Amino acid sequence: MGKEIKTVAIIGASKNRRKYGNIILRDLLVKGYTVVPVHPAQEEVEGIPVCRNLRQLPETTDLLVFVVPAFVGIEMTKEAISLGFHKLWFQPGAESGEIMRLVEGSDGISGRFHDCIMLKTIHQGDLEL
Repeated sequence: MGKEIKTVAIIGASKNRRKYGNIILRDLLVKGYTVVPVHPAQEEVEGIPVCRNLRQLPETTDLLVFVVPAFVGIEMTKEAISLGFHKLWFQPGAESGEIMRLVEGSDGISGRFHDCIMLKTIHQGDLEL
């Protein structure tokens, strides 16, 4: 088993409490995860400062959760891999065949597809990729 996941970046975090980018963020916070929202046009989400891009993420980020359309996610996935992030989770609707092939064809990269992270976590420490 690998390193325990503690810090999770939400790619596509939203201020709109009805959007999954916000719902997932709040869900993971309640479960004890440290959450870092990522959005190019927001300053904060749920009172948490936002990283405008992947380069601004802290080095301690253990997992990137994609809550963006696949046409946005493909470029961000390429960037995430080039920046050295190793654990990527694609919420339903964020994945595509192209993204899956990219992740599966990259050495040292773990990807999770088709599963909702909210249904796969109960509390911080139980998440595996």
